[in-house]
Amino acid sequence: MSVHAKWKKVTVPQIRDQKGGEPIVCLTAYTSLTAVLLDEHVDLLLVGDSLGMVLYGMDSTLGVTLDMMIAHGQAVMRGSRKACVIVDMPFGSYQESPQEAFRNAARVMKEVGCSGVKLEGGVEMAETIRFLVQRGIPVFGHVGLLPQSVNTAGGFRSLGRAEKEAEGVLEDAMAVAEAGAFATVIEGTVEHVAREITEAIPIPTIGIGASPECDGQILVTEDLVGLFSGFKPRFVKRYAELGESISESAKAYAEDVRARRFPAMEHCFGVKPTETKPTATKKAV
Repeated sequence: MSVHAKWKKVTVPQIRDQKGGEPIVCLTAYTSLTAVLLDEHVDLLLVGDSLGMVLYGMDSTLGVTLDMMIAHGQAVMRGSRKACVIVDMPFGSYQESPQEAFRNAARVMKEVGCSGVKLEGGVEMAETIRFLVQRGIPVFGHVGLLPQSVNTAGGFRSLGRAEKEAEGVLEDAMAVAEAGAFATVIEGTVEHVAREITEAIPIPTIGIGASPECDGQILVTEDLVGLFSGFKPRFVKRYAELGESISESAKAYAEDVRARRFPAMEHCFGVKPTETKPTATKKAV
């Protein structure tokens, strides 16, 4: 368990102060039930726009709307008592201008009651991050592989192999930190670059497909437990195969229904307990 007291809400300053200390445990959550199951074990729950792919079957995160993020954020808040809850700003809700970003982020904060928002981008988003932070909205950064920019990046691929590319990710991370973000995700970045960034910037780095030397780690929960089977990224470790269990349970249920084994009398209303037991057969002499 985390060092944080049980059921005492983890705050943004606490996350920021864990730089260089106990690794920060983060997972995604999109529903109240998931939040209930994860809350005690993590420091931070991210209501990620990955829900577009995981829950809605989209090919990317680009189709996710602000209303979707707010609805799922509210659900997670209803299930979380301890974890610091952060909500992703979806594509198109913050890129136009700092003013637009503030209007939409303020709406998320007011309607969800979360602790902050996350947005993608480095140098080009520094002004927006600074604008939000100065107006009381905590910002969780995101550098490296940017899922919302998958079309301009030419697909999902690891970054930082070329020197110029590595320098760009470092520059982005430094810009995000200087702009006032309390932490930043480093996604899909080669290990040594993520390690160098972690050593170079004063805020916590949260790795996903990055380095064990990051100040914390995050995974999509459905990847973690084997519920999302569209593909398995290299950086994912499966801790369960719930998808297979659900499929097998549905198969067994279907077989019972078709064979009229379910429901049995014990599952019915208006039946006395004695009526659910088989009638004894008198032994022949």
